[in-house]
Parts: sequence; structure tokens; C-alpha cells
Amino acid sequence: MRHVVALPLALWVWVIFHGSVLCQRPAVVNIGAVFTFDSVIGRPAKVAMKVAVSDVNSDPRILNGTELNLIMGDAKCSVFMGCIAAFQVLERQVLAIIGPQSSSIAHMISQIANGLQVPQISYAATDPTLSALQFPFFLRTTHSDSYQMAAMADLIDYYGWKEVIVIFVDDDYGRNGMAALDDELEKRGSKISYKLPLPTEFNVRDFTEMLNKSKLIGPRVYVVHVNPDPSFRIFSIAQKLQMMTRGYVWFATDWLCATLDSFSPMNQTSLRFLQGVVGLRQHIPQSRKKDAFVSQWRKMQKKGLVSSGLNTYGLYAYDTVWAVAYAIDKFLKENGNMSFSESDKLHDMRATQFGKLEVFENGNFLREQLLQINFTGLTGRIQFDPERNVMNGSYDVINIVHTEIRGVGYWSNYSGLSVLPPEDLKGEQNRNSLLDQKLRIVTWPGGITEKPRGWEIAANERPLRLGIPKRTSFVDFVTELNTSHKVQGYCIDVFNAALKLVPYNVPHTFIPFGDGRSNPHYDELVQKVADDVFDGVVGDVAIVTNRTRIVDFTQPYAATGLVIVAPVHNTKLSAWVFLKPFTVEMWCVTAAAFVMIAVVIWILEHRVNDDFRGPPKRQLITMFLFSFSTLFKTNQEDTRSTLGRIVMVVWLFLLMVITSSYTASLTSILTVQQLSSPITGIDSLIASDLPIGYQVGSFAFSYLRDSLYVHQSRLVSLGSPEAYEMALRKGPKGGGVAAIVDELPYVELFLEKQKDFGVFGQTFTKSGWGFAFQKDSPLAADLSTAILRLSETGTLQKIHENWFCKMGCPGWRRRKSEPNQLHMISFWGLYLLCGSITLIALLVFLLRTIRQFARYKRKKPIQIGDSPSVSSNTRCSQVIYNFFDFIDEKEEAIKKMFKQQENPQPQFGLLSVECRIVREALSIYGVDAILGLLSFSSQCWCELKV
Repeated sequence: MRHVVALPLALWVWVIFHGSVLCQRPAVVNIGAVFTFDSVIGRPAKVAMKVAVSDVNSDPRILNGTELNLIMGDAKCSVFMGCIAAFQVLERQVLAIIGPQSSSIAHMISQIANGLQVPQISYAATDPTLSALQFPFFLRTTHSDSYQMAAMADLIDYYGWKEVIVIFVDDDYGRNGMAALDDELEKRGSKISYKLPLPTEFNVRDFTEMLNKSKLIGPRVYVVHVNPDPSFRIFSIAQKLQMMTRGYVWFATDWLCATLDSFSPMNQTSLRFLQGVVGLRQHIPQSRKKDAFVSQWRKMQKKGLVSSGLNTYGLYAYDTVWAVAYAIDKFLKENGNMSFSESDKLHDMRATQFGKLEVFENGNFLREQLLQINFTGLTGRIQFDPERNVMNGSYDVINIVHTEIRGVGYWSNYSGLSVLPPEDLKGEQNRNSLLDQKLRIVTWPGGITEKPRGWEIAANERPLRLGIPKRTSFVDFVTELNTSHKVQGYCIDVFNAALKLVPYNVPHTFIPFGDGRSNPHYDELVQKVADDVFDGVVGDVAIVTNRTRIVDFTQPYAATGLVIVAPVHNTKLSAWVFLKPFTVEMWCVTAAAFVMIAVVIWILEHRVNDDFRGPPKRQLITMFLFSFSTLFKTNQEDTRSTLGRIVMVVWLFLLMVITSSYTASLTSILTVQQLSSPITGIDSLIASDLPIGYQVGSFAFSYLRDSLYVHQSRLVSLGSPEAYEMALRKGPKGGGVAAIVDELPYVELFLEKQKDFGVFGQTFTKSGWGFAFQKDSPLAADLSTAILRLSETGTLQKIHENWFCKMGCPGWRRRKSEPNQLHMISFWGLYLLCGSITLIALLVFLLRTIRQFARYKRKKPIQIGDSPSVSSNTRCSQVIYNFFDFIDEKEEAIKKMFKQQENPQPQFGLLSVECRIVREALSIYGVDAILGLLSFSSQCWCELKV
């Protein structure tokens, strides 16, 4: 019975005792730190973590009496040694591991931390891939390189550079950092054109050779992403190779500032290697806590307790210890139980060193506490994002000038580039407002403040490789002379003229493409540019869609397009063939001239020539019959006035030239072939089954086959103008072609020497010739600007005339034009002469008639009914009416009247004078003048009576 009572009592006592043990805080908690002690990052980090542990243990507000113990392991810059150090630290039942600084070592330790469920928090491993779900126990209090590479890409884009060369250490840190940079550059339309990977311990001679070769590539913008290097070997070698001079651009990631900040002020003479370098430094906001820590660090330096300067990674290491301490404090308050257990996976390794490793059963809970921390440390707000990185990545942009590190701006993931600190812009500036982004003035290598171009198209050591088509036909455009191997042609002259306007030197060499027996295929030539066999192509290369997908073209320097050439044929003469010698304009002007001559001759002859007097109907018929009868020299009327005879002499000369030309043109039309064909344009050509010729190598073949769906069996390749002529003369029935489709400039030259062929229809593609270069080549844009200047100044036209207009510029004939028609432009001088003399004669006649009319009005007696009270308008119209009546009078009668007024007769003879006037009036006007005669006779009778 006593045993039955004693057993429950013993069990109760054991539970009470064991529970009190579990609820009691441990006196010491261990945390580990694995990093390289003797390194740019490790030296300040080691001191900073020790200071942080001391500050945590001396602060009664945290851990509540539990001592934080830091166990350190030296990775010695080796993944292998880092793993050994990690195992040694983990044997001590640490709750968390701080570090390492190396991303490569972090990858390995993260796998170990996953297996043992020990949270790992790094202050310096920046590889973006460490944020993968593969490493759930990995956290970091520094910024991922995904932020840093976004900042670097924004810098490059800010200055407008499209291609960069990267130098990086060939490990996880370097490769993954460059992959992130490549992605960010691609978003901004830029790219990495060349990569220089370096081993962790690289050979200076090998790197010198690699860097020297990069000078031949073209871009002059370098991005250096390596491990901290106190001797700055990369920049020292670049300086020896004259690559730290004007025209070069050097960017460095935060390794450079970490190295510089770790130097003592006396050691900064090495900055002479870094003149003009632009770098990034992780941004640390100003605060009293940070200033106090920096002051404390300087005091330790003076006492000799610290051998290194304080860089940002030292500050992050300090905050990391505090972050772990806050998480452990919260863990102990909520859980209090730290338990480790053996891993089933390590059961078979108990006899080995690995058998001492135990799984931290509360590791997941501590990890959750770490992810929830939120405090302000030396580096600012410490809070983790969903990818387990510290939030709000931001950087300082620095520029090294002489021996000074100058700040030229800031970058943050929410505000972009700015001259204001990110904390001042938070919530005020949108990341996408690129127009607001700016930096202070930067001094570049060579001491210049002007933005470098950032690339060199070519160097004397490696001139630009320019392919040219080695043409065997139409060689005036471009070809290589077989004897001297000299490259010449219209296209070469245009390129050289444009190159003179480019504001930099472009060493280049022309490389012929083709076998010299036939024209090369231009699609293959352009493909060579895309395949990096050539840097560009100079020649008569048409700008077509499929080519623009793989290369960049300059502005077109010559307009072109596809046209149809076909032979001319005899046509049936129509009933209206007699109208063809003159154009419509010529016919209209000639008809107008006949009418003008008819009117002018009538005006000049009406007062002196009885043939041009009489009733209005008779005068109208006489006027036009006289004009048109001059054409056949059958006119019955003679001209009597001097002015009329002068006009007739000029008119007859004009008629002689016009009729002779008309006769010759009509004869030619009736005997010579006319430009006509059943082919009226591209539609009728495609609809037929006739064979079509094209030039070897031209894009016309692919256009007809792929775009117009002409069957390949209908297409016949032709290699020269002689082949063109032979195929067209043979025709489809003789084994030739019905028409040839080719580009306009070639057709113009062909038709210059061949008069039996012509162009039918309109140009059915609009294109141009340009120079082709590799994608994103800056030279393409600069040459385009130069070509526009050549066009504006007329130089392009002069080059064209020098090559193709020595014997007159080539033209081409269309189906709608008549080759034997006479145009107004050939006779406008004759018509101008005839019209001018006719106009002068008419003006002389009018002036003389007006003079006679004025004399007549002065000597004419006042008529009954004339009144001075008549209005001015009525009087003016009466004068005009009287003037036309005066013109209608015969000039001989007017002269007699003037003569009689100068020699007056006695009054009694007045009646006989009036009778003669009446008699003449009756002969001219007929019976209608009797009333006027009676009125006038009555007046005379009254005067005699008086």
C-alpha cells in the first residue's frame, strides 16, 4: 500500500522539478560566426561583432540576464575551410550562424544550415540566388546584388550607353551578379557586349592580355565586380595599358568603397590608380547612434585596438548581432526551451566528427522570430522582406577625384537616381519618373567633366571590317578592280564623304565579298554582318524588312524601288494619229496663237484695208479665214498697214518652223516603233504566265517569290546588262523573258544605252539604299546624321552627277509618254518672240489712234444736244463710245477731214462738202445713215439762212 502511495508522489515531485528547469532561462546562449578573419570585410566585422556582443550583454533590457556568447570560425577565403569552420561552430550547439561574407561559402553553409535547421544570417553575402526558396534558413542584413545591379544599370542608362564590358570574379558571387546586371540592362535596352571572367587568384600577365584584347572590341564602358582587392590590381594594369585615360569609363560595385573605407587616411595614396572611377556604396542614413559608433571606432583606432577602417559591412555586422539577439530574446520569452537532437541521417556517423552535430529542434521558430524583427540599428531600419533580404535597398554614388572620394548622388529602389538622400525623397518621387533623375557633375578618367562617348568603333590595331559586294555588272555603283584591288564606285564615294562628317576617327578596311564571276547574293552579305564576320556593309544594299531584323541601316542615301522593264512593240496606227506630233499643251497654245493673230491683224487693217470692212458677219469670216489661210499660204487679202506687215512676217516665220517640225514628227510616228506592250504593270505581269527576269543577288527574287507569290519556275536570273538585252530580245518564245524586274538605279543605267526597251507601270516598291551595320551600332546613327547633311548641302547630288551625268543624267521612259511628241518647252522662245512683237504693234496702233482721236475731239464742232450739265459717268461712257466709233471710221476719211479743217472753204460751199460726206456715208453704211444726214442738212440750212 505504501508503494502505491509513494509512486504518484515521486512522479509529482519529478514533474515539478523538471518543469522548473525547463522554464528557467539559460545562463548562456551560443551563436556562431563564420567568416575570413584577415580580409577587407572580415577585419572590421570581427571587431564590430565583438563590440555588439559586449553592448548586448551590458544592456539589461535584452536577454534578461542571459549571456550571449559568440563563437567564431575562420573560413580563410576557402569554401573547404569555411565548411570545416562551420562544422566546428555547429558542434557547440549554436542557435544561429552569422556570416559568411563570401557568397560561395554561404551557398555551402546554407545547405548545412538547412539540414541542422539552424538559422543563418549574413551581413556580406550579396549573391541574389541565395534568396531562393532552396535556402529557407538563409537571411541577410545587407542588400542583395539584385538591388546593386539595378542601380548600376540605371547609371549606365542615365548616361545613354548601350554596351558595356564586365570584369568579374568567376564564382557564385561574380557570375550571379553579372546575370542580374544583364537582366537589368536588357530592361533598359542595353547589353553586356563582352565578359572578362577572373579566377579567384588570377595571374597578372593573363589578365593584362585579356584586358588588352578588350580594347579591340569597341565599348569603352567597364563594370568591375570582384572581391575586395586592397592593391587595386585591375586598375593598376588598366593604367599601364593607357585605359584610365580620356574616352574610357570605369564603374565599380560596392567592393571598391568597402576597400577604400577600410584604409587608414595615410593609406589613401593608392587613389592615384582610380582617377575618374564611379562606384557604389551601400547607403547608411545619418543618425546619432551611427555617429557615436564611428566616434568610438576612431578612439579604438588611436589606441591601436583596431587595425582597419570602418566600412559599411562592419556596421551591418554590428546590426546583425543585435538582430540575432532580439530574435533570441523573443524566442526565450515565448518558448524558453532550446533543445537539440541527433539527426537520423547522421546516425551512422556517430563514430566520426559529424556524429557530434545535432539538429536544432526549435530552429524554425527562431527563424520566424528573425523574420519578424523590426528595429533601428546603425545602418537604419532593419526589417526583412518576403525574400528574406533587408528592405529598401539604397546606394551612394561616389566619384574618385584626385585623392578625394566625392558623393555625386544617390540611388534607391523607390526613387531612382537623385542628388537628395533617399530618406528625404521617400513618398515624394515615383521610381518611374526618369526625367527627374539626375546626378552632380562627374569627373571621368582623363580629368574631363564632359560625358565620354563610351565606345570606339574601331582602333588602328583592329580596323572596322566593312564588306563590299564584288559586282561584275553595274560596276559604277561599287566593285573591286581586279588589277589594283582598289575599291571604287558611287556608294564608296558617298560613304567616304559621310565618314568625313562623323566627329571621330573610324579606321576601316574594305573586304570584297563575292567570287568575281557573278554578283554576290546580298542577303548572304547582310547575314555576314549579323554573324560578326563583318562589322558593316558598304554598297548598293536595299533596305528591306527581312534585313532590318538582323542589322541596323543608316538613313537611305539613294531612293530606289522595283520597276518593270519590257521591250517595245509596233502598234496599229489610229485614225487620230495626226494629233500625236503635238502634246495637248502644244495644240492649245498653237490654236490660241491663230486666234490672237486673227484679232490683231483685223484691228490693224480695219481702218486702212477695205477687205477688212463691211458688215460684222463678213468681217468675222474674213478675220479667221485670213489667219488660218496663212497656214496654207492661200489668203486672198493683203495687209496694207506697216504694223500688220511686221506682225505677219514674224507669224509666218513661226508657222514655217511649226509646220516643218510637225511634218518631221508625224513622219517619225508613222515609221518608228512606239513604246507599248501588253504588260501594263505588276498586276498584269503577275497574272500572266510569262517568264520574269531578275538580277542575280537582288532582293527582287525573294520579293517576287515570297511577297507576290510568283512561282519560282517563272523567275530567270540574269547577271549583266548584256544578259538583260539578250533575254528581252529573245522574248518568252525564244527562251528569253517577257519582262525584267529590277531596282530603279540599275534600270536607269540600262535604258541609257538601250532605246528599244522601256519602263511599264509605276514603281511598285518604295525603298532606298543604305549602309548596314551590326545591331545597336552607334556608327549607324552618326552616319545617318552625316547623310542628311550631305543631302541638305547638295553633296549627294554632286556625287551622283560625277558618276552618272558625265554624258547627261540617265532617264527612263514610261509607257504613257510619246517619244516623238513635240512639247511646248521646245518652242516657247518662238511663241514669246511672236507674242511680244504682236503686242508691241498693237500698242503702237492704239497710241496713234488715241492721238488722232484727241485731235479729232478738239476740232470737232459741238453737237446739238451736248450739254455741260451731263454727269461725269455719262460723259466718260459717251467718250468711250465715241472713241470706238472713231476707230470704226476709215482712216482716209479722218485724214481728209483734218486737211479741210486746216484749209477752210467759203460758207456757200458747205452744202457741197456735206453732200460728199453723205455720199461716202451711204456707200459705207447704206440707207441707215439717211436720218443723220437729214438732221445734219437741216442744221446747215438754218446756218445759211442766218
